[in-house]
Amino acid sequence: MTVFRKIQNKLNKAAVAVQCALADRKAEGFVDTGVKILIGVVIGTLLFNFLYVLFAGNIYPTANNRIYRLFNYSGT
Repeated sequence: MTVFRKIQNKLNKAAVAVQCALADRKAEGFVDTGVKILIGVVIGTLLFNFLYVLFAGNIYPTANNRIYRLFNYSGT
């Protein structure tokens, strides 16, 4: 009989877990998720543009000049 009692206990625990999951009503909905995604996209775009301006305006020309001078060495 203990085997049947163990099975019954496991089924009862599973039923309670299902009931708790169905009764749990959080405020997380489609609108909240959409706003989070939108905020992530906007912040990512701003960060990407900032890095592009930083590299295109400051880092890339400096590195390009240094590489050009390195390979254009006359040896004198």
